[in-house]
Amino acid sequence: MMNNLVTLYGRGVAFVASRGPESVALLLLRAALAGVFWRSGQTKVIEGSVLRIDPSQYDLFASEFSGLPLDPAIAVPLTTYAEHIFPALLFFGLATRVSASALLVMTLVIQIFVFPDAWWPAHSLWVAMAAILTVRGGGIFSLDALLGKLRTGRPAVPASSL
Repeated sequence: MMNNLVTLYGRGVAFVASRGPESVALLLLRAALAGVFWRSGQTKVIEGSVLRIDPSQYDLFASEFSGLPLDPAIAVPLTTYAEHIFPALLFFGLATRVSASALLVMTLVIQIFVFPDAWWPAHSLWVAMAAILTVRGGGIFSLDALLGKLRTGRPAVPASSL
């Protein structure tokens, strides 16, 4: 009986650790992290526009986010564009590791310079999600995997087999 349970458990672990289920989890993780930053980016643009920065953001960055080591004239566009470009890339799984790394750096900047009291629960989760995506990549349900397959003629090697 106990041997059967151990065998069943081993099979279950092998299944959820296989490429398909792992890639579904990575897809959900990409969508979740992208959503956090995309929604933040949307607060910085004029509603209904395509990346037209709301002028009030410059005042907000000068007063509320004054701890940033960048002038608002640089920080506002940099943040606004990064909070749209990297989440979009991440969602589709294109340049997943680069995009996740960029969002990881943004999170650390926010944690250190803007909201140092927000490590738990928000920033710690964002860092964990970005770290997993940086290490594991986008999975088989990503444009990275498709491009890897097109480039080599065979599926990209998953990180777990390296």
